[in-house]
Amino acid sequence: MYTVRPPFFLKWFYPNLIWNKDTKEKIVYLTFDDGPIPNVTDFVLNTLKSFDVKATFFCIGDNIQKHPQVFERIKREGHAIGNHTYNHLKGWKTENETYINNFWKCQELTNTNLFRPPYGRIKKSQIKDLVKSCELRVMVNTQPTTHNQKLDIVMWDVLSGDFDINLAPEKCYENVISKTRNGSIIVFHDSLKAWERLEYALPKSIESLLKKGFRFETL
Repeated sequence: MYTVRPPFFLKWFYPNLIWNKDTKEKIVYLTFDDGPIPNVTDFVLNTLKSFDVKATFFCIGDNIQKHPQVFERIKREGHAIGNHTYNHLKGWKTENETYINNFWKCQELTNTNLFRPPYGRIKKSQIKDLVKSCELRVMVNTQPTTHNQKLDIVMWDVLSGDFDINLAPEKCYENVISKTRNGSIIVFHDSLKAWERLEYALPKSIESLLKKGFRFETL
């Protein structure tokens, strides 16, 4: 079960995570999880390019190593990169040490201060350990790098539902258009599982939001 908007109790339970941006401006943030992979990520990049829109890609480390040329294209075309663990681990079912090590294995490839926990599932103790491990890296690092910055753990404000194989593509589009507001962080997936809904909903969503006066920024 999932809701397009995260339930209020999750925001209450995880107040230090980023669910949306507090702004009165008509700005939204497109994000993509689970890539990069050939064809699907390429379709996303082609679509973004056709609308002159930038987005943030939360990448799985294993996919980066399998498809480095697609990953390089994401960066080359000016999009932001986020860490999505190396093996798409579910935090609730993973020991903390394993989870943190998997984060850092991906971090060596992504070199970013943005992290999204797969499935949106992460223990409070894992958040604490992640933040602590990042602080320790800063203390021992003599050369400043991107991942010396404060770690931002990013969730979402609008879940398109494109991963749901029982969801009609039209409903996926409706989820995005009906729930997006100023500062929304919107989630799509550049994955084979999401393809049918992504192919339909992504270009229509971007076009509709642009017509409503929204502009797109990276996180």
